[in-house]
Amino acid sequence: MTAVTDEDQTDHAEDIVCEDEDQDEDQHGMPDEDEGVEAGDARGSADGEAEERGDGHARVEDFDASGRAEDRTDSSGSWDDGLIARRVSETAVAEPVAVVETRGAAAQIAAPLAYDGPLRSRLDALRELVGLSRTRLDSRTLAEAGRVLDEAAARRRLSGQHTVVAIAGATGSGKSQLFNALAGVTISETGVRRPTTAAPIACSWSDGAANLIERLGIPPRLRRRPLQSAESEALLRGLVLVDLPDHDSAAVQHREQVDRVLDLVDAVIWVVDPEKYADAVLHERYLRPMAGHAEVMFVVLNQIDRLPGEATEQVLDDLRRLLDEDGIALGEYGEPGATVLALSALTGDGLGELREALGQFVTERGAPARRISADVDAAAWRLRPVYATGRRTGLSEEARDEFAVRLADAVGATAAGEAAERAWLRNANRACGTPWLRLWRWYQDRLEPPTGRLPLRSQADEEATARQRVEQAVRTVAERASTGLPAPWALAVREAAARGSQGLPEALDDLAARAGLPPGRPPRPGWWPAAVLAQASMTLLQVVGGLWLVGQIVGFMAPNLGVPVLLMVAGIIGGPLVEWSCRIAARGPARRYGMEAERRLREAAAGCGRARVLDPVAAELLRYREVREQYGRVLGVEAGVR
Repeated sequence: MTAVTDEDQTDHAEDIVCEDEDQDEDQHGMPDEDEGVEAGDARGSADGEAEERGDGHARVEDFDASGRAEDRTDSSGSWDDGLIARRVSETAVAEPVAVVETRGAAAQIAAPLAYDGPLRSRLDALRELVGLSRTRLDSRTLAEAGRVLDEAAARRRLSGQHTVVAIAGATGSGKSQLFNALAGVTISETGVRRPTTAAPIACSWSDGAANLIERLGIPPRLRRRPLQSAESEALLRGLVLVDLPDHDSAAVQHREQVDRVLDLVDAVIWVVDPEKYADAVLHERYLRPMAGHAEVMFVVLNQIDRLPGEATEQVLDDLRRLLDEDGIALGEYGEPGATVLALSALTGDGLGELREALGQFVTERGAPARRISADVDAAAWRLRPVYATGRRTGLSEEARDEFAVRLADAVGATAAGEAAERAWLRNANRACGTPWLRLWRWYQDRLEPPTGRLPLRSQADEEATARQRVEQAVRTVAERASTGLPAPWALAVREAAARGSQGLPEALDDLAARAGLPPGRPPRPGWWPAAVLAQASMTLLQVVGGLWLVGQIVGFMAPNLGVPVLLMVAGIIGGPLVEWSCRIAARGPARRYGMEAERRLREAAAGCGRARVLDPVAAELLRYREVREQYGRVLGVEAGVR
């Protein structure tokens, strides 16, 4: 017997044993010379080379970076499918052969994966969601969604006729033994040494999967083909099986490889044993976080040959209970979910059931899309706290009106309206009042001392008070607008309001100066000329009556007291009566004038606040509604979510 050893950079060794002369004569029809052949050079090349000497013809297989094999022969002799690897048991009985995957120049190119309409729509929505959120969310929050999009795009470009299934498990669970049993040939090393599997090993049941395996980072020297059989080819055609290192390995790089490959495969077979099926590391680190991937998950209870009697069913029921607690749906009674099986890779008990279930699973060709869909679901639920809170959001009309009222109060709209009303009345009094009364009032104002009057507030105090009112109004509307929003969007709303409040008091002061009382006198109603004429007539009667009396006193006119006295009394009584009538008639126009001035200032203040504060806040709320609708499409809910 001649042994060939293949050493790789990861310290993973495979004993490759050639057939003896009798077996070689039976299979090839030619004797085999007893010569040792060493595989791999002193540098431990990642490409790997195998050389066989026997009939004077030699063939070297070089794998390039893309995983394609180039065949070079030194003569035109025939050659088999590839390197034959065997293991010899202690009784020197040879096991079936393992074939290294080879691809010629005319290798089969599989058709790329095609996603259905709903999944494409969800991926487009997720891409749009990430784009709309980049300015509001940090890169760490969006990292998982970006990874899902990248992996979905990468997987779509690759074969849709193959399904990549990883076999994962804890130390000593027998996953490598199950891997070899499914392949029908010893490929992955098994033994009592822990950890046994140091690097992922891939086994493909059909051609065209090289790019998929390259995506997993598995070098060509760790790629194999299963035992060639028509039944296996028909049942598992399109399957790419990957044996992973132990997920609880003491070597950190082994666990990192497991985590990396699990993010890339289409499905996973979790292998547990009767002793460690309830291991907290398995359930808390892997099964529970991957509960949404139940449809692309197999959970296999291995080593049932170690369980006596009905213990297998009891352990299996307890395993189902733990999976249910993890939130993993079980594919029972025709419902979608994880497939739970019990078998023994050592004795082959239950292996046929797994092979049949795995064959049906691969034949459906739906695992890649279901895996991507589950990844989208997982990424969406991780993002739920930053997109949906279940509360009603937005800025109500009541909050908008209250903000406008606060700004109007800060700018003094009510006081400006009252001042306009008083100005209108003063103008009416000047036009319609008696000249004697206006002269008396002027004289009283000149003689009235300043004592007893209320102290007037300084302009600085008024400006400080107005600024405080404006700041309070902005804080209030920002809090109301951000109520119910997720934290990032609430912060964005408050920041938008704060930016808009800068310079708002000064802008309101300018508006008050421009939109306040118009220059000049207030407008006069149409009846004012008649009132002025009536007042002038009353004054003229008083003057005529007075001059008539003076003329009678000095003897210039004949004595007749009745007429001049009557004229004077009519003028004296009629003047105040006309003034009082005008004042009563002027209340309505004065009130309307004041209200118009107040309305004009309120609208100006509201417009300024809307342009500087409410519009930026509304833009942030609109952006949030857009991303919330996109988030609803990612979840598959067209109406969006709250």
